[in-house]
Order: sequence, then C-alpha cells, then structure tokens
Amino acid sequence: MVALLSEEPPREYGDDLAAAWRSARRGQDGYATRWRTEARRLTSAGVKDHAAAPGSEGEERVTGVVAALAFPERVARAVGGGTYLMANGTRAEMRPAPRCSEWIAVAVADRPVGAGHARVLLGAQIDEDAARRAAAPLCSERDEVAWSGGDLVARHVERLGAVELAVRPLKDPDPSLVREALLAGLREEGTGLLKWSRGARELRERLAFLRRHLGAPWPDVSESALHARVDEWLETELSKARRRADLGRIDAGQALGRLLPWATGEAVRLDELAPERLEVPSGSRIRIDYSDPGQPVLAVKLQEMFGLAETPRIAARKVPVVVHLLSPAGRPAAVTADLASFWREGYRAVRAELRGRYPKHPWPQDPAAAEPTRFTKARQAREGGGA
Repeated sequence: MVALLSEEPPREYGDDLAAAWRSARRGQDGYATRWRTEARRLTSAGVKDHAAAPGSEGEERVTGVVAALAFPERVARAVGGGTYLMANGTRAEMRPAPRCSEWIAVAVADRPVGAGHARVLLGAQIDEDAARRAAAPLCSERDEVAWSGGDLVARHVERLGAVELAVRPLKDPDPSLVREALLAGLREEGTGLLKWSRGARELRERLAFLRRHLGAPWPDVSESALHARVDEWLETELSKARRRADLGRIDAGQALGRLLPWATGEAVRLDELAPERLEVPSGSRIRIDYSDPGQPVLAVKLQEMFGLAETPRIAARKVPVVVHLLSPAGRPAAVTADLASFWREGYRAVRAELRGRYPKHPWPQDPAAAEPTRFTKARQAREGGGA
C-alpha cells in the first residue's frame, strides 16, 4: 500500500484504492512493474508486510488505514449524495458512492475548474475509529456560540478538523462568546434587531441631520459607525442579552442617547438645533420629518402658514425646511423651500385650482398678510367672535 501511494496509479485502475491495489498485483503494465519493484525495496528495507489475503475484509481495512495515516487531513465524512467533507474543510464527491460507507480516506483528489467541490480520484473506506486514530492531532473539543438562522446557537462541539463528530446544546455559555455572537448578529441583520420606537427612530434621524449639516461633535449614526462604537452606546444592555429576543427588548433610543455630545455641552441644544416640532403661524406644533437628512420636511396645511413671509430654518438657521403645503384634504398642493417666492409666484395657481374645490376654506388674495387658521371660514368666524 505504501508503494501504491508513492506513485499515483493510472486512471484505468479506478478510484477505489483497494481495487487499484488488486489491479497492481495482477497487472502486467509498466506501472504494475514499478509498483512491485518499490514494494520489494520497502520489504528489503525492513518494512513489515501486513497485507491481508486478497479479497478479504482485512484488505479493505488495510487500504483505508494506510491512506488515512498518509493523509490524515483528507479523512472525510459523508454529508449526503455521494459527497464527503474532508477534515481540511474541502467537500469532495466520490462517484459511484461507496456502499454503506460513512467515512473514507482520500488519497488523491482534484478540483476541476468551475466545480463547487473536489472530485475523489482515489479513496478507501474506513470506519470512525480508524479516522479518529489516524487524524488524532486534528481532534478537538470546544464551546461554540454563533449567530445562526436568525438567533444565537450555543453548542459544545467535538470535531475532527472541519468534521463534526458530536454536538450537544450548551446551557451556560461563556458571556464573552455570547457577546461576540450577538455582535455578529447585529452586523449581519443590522441594528433593526433592537427595539426602535417612533421616538428612537426620530432621534436617530435628527442626529443624522445634525451630523450632515453641523458635523462633529454630533455623532455619526450610520450602521457602520454604530457597530464601530458599540462599546460606547450599547454595552450596558448587550452584556445582559443572551438571545435574539433580548436584543428586541433593548430600547434603542435610550442607548443612542449615550452618543450625544454631553462632554462638550452641545447635547442640551438638540431640541434647539433639530426640534421635533415647529410652531407655525396658526399655533399648531407640526412634527418635522427628518427621514431625509439633507431635506427635513414640514408638512402643514397651507392656510396655517398664512402670514409667514420666510421659510422656517433650523440647525442654527443654516438649513431651511422643505415645506409641503397641504390642501384641506391633507394632500400636497405645493412644495417649496422658499415660502416668500411661493406666496408671490406659485400661490395664485394653487388658489385658482383649489378654491372651487374647497370653498369653505379661506383663499385670500394676499396670503402673506392674511390671518393663519386651522379652520374653515365659518368656524374661523365663530372662533373670532368668541363662540
């Protein structure tokens, strides 16, 4: 067998190592002649011959053991469909698949261009005990905690290289392993695994707006930046989490608040620079939409903005909001970042289009000088009269 493995047999000998050995014994070709010469040389050098009788089960066992000892990293376990996983992590296909063989020792394999896995060119059947003995230095046991299938999976795994031998659930995994696995889950699926209330989402959007327009010390709250600074904003809750459900209970808004620039004192200006709501001329406090950090949007009924000559500005008056002027039905009638220009040039066309459709609502000739209102003309009159 050692002689056989020292020079690869010709392809016509087949891919079964025991069969190739038999072919060499009875062959009359050049390879068989060289094999017999090498076998005699090894015998004369003191190698003891343990060959079993041809055709016996012992012959199959010997071929497998010798191949496994020669190439322990190529000991392989069946993973289905004639495919095997070798200890070195490579998948290999053997056709036809060995009958009832869970383990094989691969003596020769190639990886054809474009193929997803290797092809066994020469291999032999072995049992698990022989595989363990031949590849003993590759055997290991360890606790593994990983993010898999959308949740944390903790296992104690016995391996032979890349091949799993035995697996059992791990009830009390190392907290450091749990933390790393949860971080892997956050990297894979994003911070959406956390609990994002409306307020939390809006806080993140407001911070993204300030970062874009004012820069430091306002924090970068992109996914990559949040992962890079996880120790600063999420560690308290992350250290207590043990599974996906625990991540879903973490208040992202509360955690995100730790990134505010408290040290510089700027944090107290958050509501001043990026207010949640703006008070419009009618007295209503309208929520600002920061979902696009480049263009914060104020969606408000057109009549509530009467009398306001200039577009509201935020971020220390550096950024005008984009005003979505809504019809009485709440649909956008006009969009502008220059309210004064709209009153002069755009309002007339909007008035002509909507006045007949909504006659109960005021449509003054000069909106810049008109009284703002949330109501119809009739209710406006009642409110004005103290009714």
